[in-house]
Amino acid sequence: MTLAVGFAAIAGLIVFAKRSVGNARMVTALLAFLNLTAYPFALYAWRDHRRSLDNVLPFHLCDLAAVVAGFALFTRRPMLLTLTYFWGIAATTQALLTPAIGIGPPHLPFVHFFVQHFAIVAAALYILLVLKWRPEMPWWKSPLTVFGISVAYQGLALLINMMLKTNFAFASRPPDNPSLIDHLGRWPFYLFAMQGIALMLYLLLALPFRKSGSRG
Repeated sequence: MTLAVGFAAIAGLIVFAKRSVGNARMVTALLAFLNLTAYPFALYAWRDHRRSLDNVLPFHLCDLAAVVAGFALFTRRPMLLTLTYFWGIAATTQALLTPAIGIGPPHLPFVHFFVQHFAIVAAALYILLVLKWRPEMPWWKSPLTVFGISVAYQGLALLINMMLKTNFAFASRPPDNPSLIDHLGRWPFYLFAMQGIALMLYLLLALPFRKSGSRG
């Protein structure tokens, strides 16, 4: 039900934005607001629940993706738009399908989790369908760039996990809830499998634009 409502809301926002320039400005502002306030909302949502550094520090990929998406909508910088598209669809959609949260509705952590992740996906689809963003040419350049940044992020997350005993990017152990990672082998081998899948998804997301011009 949550997924159905969330994706219906995204579709409604995109249809509304495409009707006029004024509507597009309102949707841009709304999505930027939801993404840029995701972290303070998280701190508020978890205030009455057991909090760990994983819930307090904004180092999960979707935390970074939300900040990137918010600034991408305001600044329209090509690199931020590129990261929003690939991270939003390839990574955040997976988080929605296998949510790493053990608290259900109507509690605020549940609300925050899905609002944040749907806002990221909405931003990714919005820049594609409304802002008409396109990857750089040649078509494989953008996915390889995002892949390099993703590998660097995973390495940084692993280092932070070693220092703080956290599990950002699930680089130190699989999430407690069932997920795709459970089928990718043991640590550290699943880390390489995760990056292989990420590269494949990035390339597939860019493949439809292999004959189109660059748009930033």
